[in-house]
Amino acid sequence: MAEQLAWWQKTIAYEAYPKSFQDTKGAGTGTIAGITSRLDHLASLGVGALWLTPMYKSPQKDNGYDVQDYYQIDPSYGTMGDFDELLAQADARGIKIVMDLVFNHTSDENPWFVESSSSRDNAKADWYVWADPKPDGSVPTNWRSCFGGSAWEWCEARQQYYLHTFGTYQPDLNWECPEVRQAIYDVANWWVAKGVGGFRIDAITFIKKPAVFADAEPDAGDGMVDVRSVTGNVPGILDFLHEFKRQVRDGHDIFTVGEANMVAAEELPQWVGRDGVFDMVFGFEHTKVPLGGTEVWYHKVDWKKSTLVRELVKTEDAVAGLGWCPVFFENHDQPRSVDHFLPEAVPAGRTDDAAKALGMLLLTMRGTPFIYQGEELGVCNLHLPSIDLYNDPQSKSTYAEALAAGLSEQEALEAVWGYSRDNARTPMHWDDTANAGFTTGTPWLAVNEQYKTHNVAAESADPDSVLAWYRRLVALRGELPVLVDGDFTELVPGDEQVFGYARKDAETEALVFVNLSPEPATYDTALVAGAELAASSQGADAQPGALRPYEAVVYRR
Repeated sequence: MAEQLAWWQKTIAYEAYPKSFQDTKGAGTGTIAGITSRLDHLASLGVGALWLTPMYKSPQKDNGYDVQDYYQIDPSYGTMGDFDELLAQADARGIKIVMDLVFNHTSDENPWFVESSSSRDNAKADWYVWADPKPDGSVPTNWRSCFGGSAWEWCEARQQYYLHTFGTYQPDLNWECPEVRQAIYDVANWWVAKGVGGFRIDAITFIKKPAVFADAEPDAGDGMVDVRSVTGNVPGILDFLHEFKRQVRDGHDIFTVGEANMVAAEELPQWVGRDGVFDMVFGFEHTKVPLGGTEVWYHKVDWKKSTLVRELVKTEDAVAGLGWCPVFFENHDQPRSVDHFLPEAVPAGRTDDAAKALGMLLLTMRGTPFIYQGEELGVCNLHLPSIDLYNDPQSKSTYAEALAAGLSEQEALEAVWGYSRDNARTPMHWDDTANAGFTTGTPWLAVNEQYKTHNVAAESADPDSVLAWYRRLVALRGELPVLVDGDFTELVPGDEQVFGYARKDAETEALVFVNLSPEPATYDTALVAGAELAASSQGADAQPGALRPYEAVVYRR
């Protein structure tokens, strides 16, 4: 069956954050040449697709998600020649480069916006989302941007407001304008012609705005509402995305994966598969479980591991037989997975065991695994002593919101410790030398002190490391193709400790059991009757029906 799958379904994907991956200039920020120099590490993990967050020319107010020119490489990363060399060297190792398309918005320094904002009657006047003030002169609606404050910003030249889902410097494009859509498709096809192997499409569920701009029910004491609750997954969005598919995806041996906030599991058939708009989508319901289904960092909630499992299984079941999904626990917008999903392992000093347990899920569930840089090392969250040391604009705005909600400075900072996007954006750990081998200069963001023990060099030499476990699982996917192409069936539904599932095809069955708790756990030994142990995260002495804390096992029969 595996031969029937596309290349991107059979491979392993890896996300690198270029600014933090490898510096070759001593400037404290990563470079394209640095990525090229580390391709062998990715090859050792079986990576066949490398997703890079934006490297386009940008003012870098949001680390490249504010694009000034889609056709140029930002000088801080290098040159287009460097990118061409990366393409060639990656291709030589069987790795396709996946670009990040930022098409909900641009930088306010993008020439498109500069022209659009100059008057109401220029050639690009309708390329962005503009609105008149209310009769009293106030903002058009009570929508709040993701980075805090109103989602509307005043433009003196036009005497109008423009919409920005994110920062004030990130005006939203108007997808209702045909010229905008064509310009976007031209960008994507230019990079396809360059030789990239696919696209991750950023914030794509917010491109369709409501037909009428109106106030919505406030969701906080500031009288505003999160703009995403109003503009997320608005009816009609799929018409735009089917057009994108026809113009960009069809006829090319690439894949597309959309960032699909606010797309429920039951809606996935409209989004992926033969009749969908993307090959895969990143759904975030499982990442929201520790926050009670919200995205509010400072609301403490009680949650159960069975709720996390239920969300993972819902996604698996929703795409079974019709599509494919990415499997992920981390990315550049998420906290480190051990702290997020298995937080009790941190004070107990069991973070490596917990990281291995999550690694088992990542590399044996049905779908394309997406490893985020440092995840393969078991890196945990960063705890900086002051909000002033954080770079992430969302961390700063959330800290301010937490204070306004009545939290103390320490409580607000602890919320940032738990969920800041900077947790994942710290420099990659290559060795235990100064700055983790990332740079000879001053790193743009603090290096996690964990680098002294959790780094590629040290873990490559340690057969019991998280990295060694990841490499073992990658090899196991080759030994047991059923882990790539087999059906998925949950085995112990509702269990508060154990997540168990089978991957099965006509000839082989792989049985996976992962203890998500800090206590020993059991499962029915009949489930593994006649099977042999293929791998255990805690040694070959694993016992059928019994799991040590955070132990992950796979049997074959």
